[in-house]
Amino acid sequence: MKPCPVSFAWQPGAFSGYRTGVSLHSHTSHSRETLDFIPRFCAAIPPLAAALRRYEARYRRLHGRELDYGAAWWTPPLGPREALSVERAQIESRCLAPLVSITDHDNVEAPMLLRILSESRETPVGVEWTVPWRGTTFHIGVHNLPPRSAAARMEELARFTARPHEALLPGLLDWITDSPDTLVVFNHPFWDEKGRGRAFHISRAEEFLRIHRPWIHGLELNGLRPWSENQRIIELAESREIPYVSGGDRHCCEPNALLNLTSAATFSEFTEEVRADGMSRVVLMPQYREPMTSRILASIADVMRDNAEHTHGWTRWSDRVFFRRSDSSIDPLSAAFPSGREPSVIRLFVLFSRLLDDQRLRWAMRGLGQPAREFES
Repeated sequence: MKPCPVSFAWQPGAFSGYRTGVSLHSHTSHSRETLDFIPRFCAAIPPLAAALRRYEARYRRLHGRELDYGAAWWTPPLGPREALSVERAQIESRCLAPLVSITDHDNVEAPMLLRILSESRETPVGVEWTVPWRGTTFHIGVHNLPPRSAAARMEELARFTARPHEALLPGLLDWITDSPDTLVVFNHPFWDEKGRGRAFHISRAEEFLRIHRPWIHGLELNGLRPWSENQRIIELAESREIPYVSGGDRHCCEPNALLNLTSAATFSEFTEEVRADGMSRVVLMPQYREPMTSRILASIADVMRDNAEHTHGWTRWSDRVFFRRSDSSIDPLSAAFPSGREPSVIRLFVLFSRLLDDQRLRWAMRGLGQPAREFES
């Protein structure tokens, strides 16, 4: 494996000598994002935490069961064309040619739609695949699937997610990587997203990598994870002699905070650099230096903002949140409140989110954290 340097966009010459910027791992309105983060988020804000406890208690009294956050989900605010435009614009602003791989959760709808349009016909088909494994859950970025067989391959991946059987995984990965143009990345390996326990999750991640190393071409440095965690990924990658690559994990309107730099002209050429040559060059963009708290709060404001020009006509934030009824039918959250009268906990959450959309408050929020000093050199 060749050295995989990390560069910083705010330092002179960071982009010199490269032809192309590569944006990996971003999401569109076709991605389903679970709501299980809500209790953790509200716990840090006492008024929201108290309101949520009251609502959960009322739900138990009315329905005789706990509120199931896994039965509902939100969708990112940008449609496929808008998401592609945001990623391309950041790269082109640095005088580089853009290669953008969109990877929604467990579906390939967005890139397949983009490939119909003349201006985005070369968009690689990718997905962020959910892999339940030995008591925890991992996410695998699969980039540049063969377009003609992408739908069939996605069906098999989704079947495994719904009914995981560990013995089937090596064969499935072998089938996915039979095309030399396909790139497989272990996304945010050390992020214990489901709260299984950090030490437990990390030990499982290292075990997963050891067993499936022949089919994993890179480990992701993630634009929404702290630098201390990404540094541990670099150490793991170097110890296992596997490249580390960028992954912005953009869900809202801020473009990916990490990119790859390359002289490749096509995604297949980029894949060959990483997969065959073990070569990867990651660049940290200026937004990655901003306090993570303020970046996440800004993203929440993006999600909760009304959008009269939404791709699918989902104007209100509640049109973009969905839930599964007891009869398995799916409705937007707005349908649950036909009178427009939402529960107090939701009204409070919306009010808080609207406050975050105030530019003056955004600047004040920057004081919640300091730019990462570890990047200074």
